[in-house]
Amino acid sequence: MMGLGRVVRVAACAAIAGAATWGFTQRWMRRPPPVVVEMSPAATADATRSGADEPLGERDPFSEQSQYAHRQPGDEQDQPASAWLRKNFHGETVSLVAGPALATGAAVGVALAPGLNRCARTAGVGTALLVGAVGLYDDLTGDSSSKGLGGHLAALREGQVTTGTVKVGVIGLTGLTGAALVSENLFDAVVGGAAVAGHANVMNLLDLRPGRAGKTALLHAPLVLTGTGAPIGAATLGAVVATLPDDLGERTMLGDAGANALGALLGLAMVAREGSRSRLLHLAVVTALTLASEKVSFTKVIEGTPVLRQLDQLGRRP
Repeated sequence: MMGLGRVVRVAACAAIAGAATWGFTQRWMRRPPPVVVEMSPAATADATRSGADEPLGERDPFSEQSQYAHRQPGDEQDQPASAWLRKNFHGETVSLVAGPALATGAAVGVALAPGLNRCARTAGVGTALLVGAVGLYDDLTGDSSSKGLGGHLAALREGQVTTGTVKVGVIGLTGLTGAALVSENLFDAVVGGAAVAGHANVMNLLDLRPGRAGKTALLHAPLVLTGTGAPIGAATLGAVVATLPDDLGERTMLGDAGANALGALLGLAMVAREGSRSRLLHLAVVTALTLASEKVSFTKVIEGTPVLRQLDQLGRRP
């Protein structure tokens, strides 16, 4: 069991990250950051169909985003605002800003975490920012011509470097570097790095319904709130809690930036406390889930399992 002092430190990490994430989300919903990369034709079409003047999901009387949601075409921020909008599976217009807000907020929480050693702090902050950044790059510039890990690898064999391929490479290197910083030998670093990257991918595969990735993250609490990586896990869960209301209300979505960063941080928090055998088991689980996703729809499995379906629909409309 954790002592009182450790509990307070872990709670402080969660609170700092949650407050930072909420602040970034509300600020960027009102005034989205400028898009400095060239959007793909598919992403541009999605943004155009969404339209900056459409309200974001269900009206929330406690949200400050109403000023942003009711802008009219021709306003100064219309073009950058539209770049951040997408249609979700219900056809609702949602904002992508929750993804970078989660990654940045979690990074703030880890950076300010009391009692975290330098290597773990560097690994946590670097993982949040680098994975979040490359996920956002894929969100804003990617298209759907290649889907899944198999699709991106097939495109690479044909000489096409997709945004997804770039993302896989960056997440892989980031996972390896982060795991190396919390490992004592090369074997553990390699296995841990692969587990972190696999965790990032699995979480992104689950992020197909409002709140699903966030709820899955919260189920990690027993695995990430103990051991060396507890501050990283706490900051990550604090950031998730801050994004859930707007995610469930279909005003925002995590996108690749949020889901990949979320999975990578949870994976890192687990790896930081795992020995060699546990890391091998961790890697085996995320690898099996990744391979299964190429053949089986996780959404169909969830909807066909009563307990999972009820949990998946908790807090959102079907």
